[in-house]
Amino acid sequence: MKAYRIHRYGGPECASLDEAPEPELRAHDLLVRIAGVSLNPVDYKTRQGALRVLYRPKLPATLGNDLAGEVIAVGSAVAGFKVGDRVIACSRINDMGSFAEVARIDARCASLAPSSIDLATASALPLAGQTAQQALRDLLHIRPGMHVLITAGAGGVGCLAIQLAKSMGAEVSTTASPRGDALVREMGADHVIDYTTTDLAGVGRKFDAVFDLAGGETLDACFKVARPGSTVISIAGLPTPSAASKALGIGAGIKALFWFASLALRRKAAANGVSYHYYFLHPNSTDLSELAAMVDAGTLKIIVDRQFPFERIADAMAYLEAGRAKGKVVVTL
Repeated sequence: MKAYRIHRYGGPECASLDEAPEPELRAHDLLVRIAGVSLNPVDYKTRQGALRVLYRPKLPATLGNDLAGEVIAVGSAVAGFKVGDRVIACSRINDMGSFAEVARIDARCASLAPSSIDLATASALPLAGQTAQQALRDLLHIRPGMHVLITAGAGGVGCLAIQLAKSMGAEVSTTASPRGDALVREMGADHVIDYTTTDLAGVGRKFDAVFDLAGGETLDACFKVARPGSTVISIAGLPTPSAASKALGIGAGIKALFWFASLALRRKAAANGVSYHYYFLHPNSTDLSELAAMVDAGTLKIIVDRQFPFERIADAMAYLEAGRAKGKVVVTL
């Protein structure tokens, strides 16, 4: 089969579309003939080698986490799925492999696909949707009346996070450029902060919860605008030892590394009276099914910036890596 694989760590030249063996079916797995995949920053960060401290796949390794397609085989321990089902899924961080004509996915990470949209579009939901859903619900505990700040609201996670926060009853502020202003307002943002002209740290308001999708100086500013006693969750900062340990089951040595690496961020948060946590996604069928139902009910909209054919997946990756995408980048097979 054709697969987009990394052969060594580094730049775009380290990945190529080539022939690879089809994955073997395990007891808890589904084999899926892929109709569409969506790209995420974790994909090019894996190629760069930026995540080697978290996991080291045996090279060459097929990239990709999100997928949508048709089930062609079902593992012996799988219940609730059958051959011919249209499914969506997101792999766990150490079990990638969706950028291929056929992919293997743990059925416990999969859901039936929304019936109201095509499979390629549906592939944009699993990673971004569950990241937003779990961070807002389980860590920030968003409830009616809270004012939440979501940075980088026009991105793939941001578009879904705004909608989900609004569905939870929150007032939502977000950061966006003038190019993304109309999109984030369409998603439901109540207030838009133009990060090209406005210093976030000086907006003059305090937020009940902050979901950071930008990192860097933006994350530093988030600590200053979060209400004392509140929580800042980021998927773009440095992982905290507790988050890494919970997600990956890492040993004491790597946990100590993350303790030192995230120390400066945790100190900045403490100096402003807030808590800082990094969030790793925990894919599961229940959460994904809930999101799929919201799509079919018309209460959650998936924004696709551009679609590329599989033979141009390298171009799709370059487009995502350039950082200009609004919503998700999707590849069709």
